[in-house]
Amino acid sequence: MNPEQQTPVPSPCINVCRMVPATGLCEGCLRTIDEIVAWGRADDDYKRAVWAEIRRREAQIFD
Repeated sequence: MNPEQQTPVPSPCINVCRMVPATGLCEGCLRTIDEIVAWGRADDDYKRAVWAEIRRREAQIFD
């Protein structure tokens, strides 16, 4: 099962926490700093939306 389909939705953090100035994304999890900060208090709908953005970003970067 994909993480974004789980309840509760798990964090995408992989403990490679470096912000890339050129993209504004974390090198490890591909989230913005705002997404990272909001994660702890966010509901599952928000977390699933962030996961959808991560998947979109992965497709842009790795395809």
